[in-house]
Amino acid sequence: MFRDFIDFINNHKVLILGFGREGRSTYDIIRRHLPEKEIGISDIKQIELDDTHAVLYSGKDYTKCINDYDVVIKTPGISLSDYIVNDETILTCQTDLFLKFSDCLCVGVTGTKGKTTVATLLYEMALKAGRNAALVGNVLLPALDVLEDKEPEIAIVEMSSRQLEFTTASPNIALITNIYQEHIGHHNGFTGYVNAKLNIVRHQTADDFFICNASQSYDGYCNFSQIPSTVIKISSDISGYERIYEAVEQNQFLIGNHSMHNAFLAAAAARRLGISDEDISAAILEFKGIEHRLEPVGEYFGVNFYNDADATIPQATIAAIDGLGDVGTLIFGGMPVGVPLDEFENYLYKKRIPNLIGLPDTGRQICTNLANRGYDGNVILAEDMEGAVSMAFAVTEKGKSCLMSPAASSYNVYKDYEHKGKHFKKLVKEWSPAEKPPEI
Repeated sequence: MFRDFIDFINNHKVLILGFGREGRSTYDIIRRHLPEKEIGISDIKQIELDDTHAVLYSGKDYTKCINDYDVVIKTPGISLSDYIVNDETILTCQTDLFLKFSDCLCVGVTGTKGKTTVATLLYEMALKAGRNAALVGNVLLPALDVLEDKEPEIAIVEMSSRQLEFTTASPNIALITNIYQEHIGHHNGFTGYVNAKLNIVRHQTADDFFICNASQSYDGYCNFSQIPSTVIKISSDISGYERIYEAVEQNQFLIGNHSMHNAFLAAAAARRLGISDEDISAAILEFKGIEHRLEPVGEYFGVNFYNDADATIPQATIAAIDGLGDVGTLIFGGMPVGVPLDEFENYLYKKRIPNLIGLPDTGRQICTNLANRGYDGNVILAEDMEGAVSMAFAVTEKGKSCLMSPAASSYNVYKDYEHKGKHFKKLVKEWSPAEKPPEI
């Protein structure tokens, strides 16, 4: 099938839109097999490339060339919501091309939160069962990179809403962890976001499976009776999942009800792949967690620190707080992205965490609101992460946990959530009591 992909590229006038990680991957593959094929490459940044068979576009008008091409392979992060694309132009991406040109048995995993954990768990379950599997997509290995050599038997593809936006093919097993409000600016609102996510299931057949969260409502977006595949709804009921439940309970990296549900979702997909509960449970027991997702940083001066930088929406932070159960200090806040915060503020008011440390912008605003409402714990406004960590050491009771979980985007200060999480961990590990913490 890889030959079919190369023929598809060779028979069309192709533009690579966005020259980041995925765009570069697409270019490298095309060049290895079609060294003299003329292609367009467009990015808002200046492109440094020595290739006489490439037409380069850059600068603020870099999208104006789109309608000059038959096929546009788009980087997920680029929004075309305000751009009119000709009906004759095929908009696609690596995820879409992989689904169309791969012979792998494909499991697609999406959702607002939990998709990386579920995809990784499933991958480790497949390996434990001795299956030839690959884990690709989203922030992982670009999907097309595994097509060139001998394809794996199973491809587990993590799919973001931006990757699914222009996808017109579906995996053999589609899995949605949950859907909450996120990336609504990119998709022109929540409806556009949900519709992008549901592309993962729209093109399935009667031989396929759709695994989803039983507590999730799709009213107004998805009519289950019209889905051609077999729908499997997974709840928090442990009936039939007793062995998986016991394995999660024994794993210190899988904390909280949401982690249990993630394990059930992964197990449901693994069973569809013919993987035994013995191998599923063994993989869960050995699972080491995912960086920046309720990640234990360590115990320092009697306080347990956790990095949950990937919690970019309130629901994820709430799940982390409830999962840990002993949060003495919460460090939170970031860039507002249009997601309502009233319910989160009310949750914090009722939860009565002893110390709330608010970072710009949303954390400081919520802390100010709570102080005005008479919050009876410490409400601290931090200027930056350095100050927040120092204050956390000063006020957190020994034996309690300090959780950094933003409930907001990180782009107001950091490159991304990973940048934020790494900075937090570095500050915690390097903090010295010789640096006298500020008086609160």
